[in-house]
Amino acid sequence: MDDTPPDQGPPLEEPAAAPASSVTSRRMLMLGAVGTSAVVAIRPAMAQATGSILNCQIPVPGPGDAGKYIASDGSLAPPSLLGPLLGYGPFPPPPRPFTGEEVRKAMYEGANLPGATYKSSQAYLAYIRKLKMGQSGYTCFLSVQNPRT
Repeated sequence: MDDTPPDQGPPLEEPAAAPASSVTSRRMLMLGAVGTSAVVAIRPAMAQATGSILNCQIPVPGPGDAGKYIASDGSLAPPSLLGPLLGYGPFPPPPRPFTGEEVRKAMYEGANLPGATYKSSQAYLAYIRKLKMGQSGYTCFLSVQNPRT
């Protein structure tokens, strides 16, 4: 047995320095590939966020205040039969939560909320605008205000 290492051929030469333009071009191609994959990854997230705005719900009033009516200024009020009959509030809660899309149309396009008169829609929107962090429907309201389209 021979203890000498096998012949590995001629010693490797240092590669010649590549011209600066080819390094820059190569780097730009790599950055372009990264940028493209980022766009492909972000687009579905935006579409999903837009879809969630359409489907999220805003209860009026929230579950903790069930049974309370909504005054014209958006505050909660005890039930009253006289106000809704005369059309100036307080208004009874709607039969179901509003979707983000319904609220968006009412806020930005002037449409009435489903099943509501003009005055009750304005009262419900005033309540929704007063939502604070931690209240049911707050996150949906934020996404309606800041659509990611």
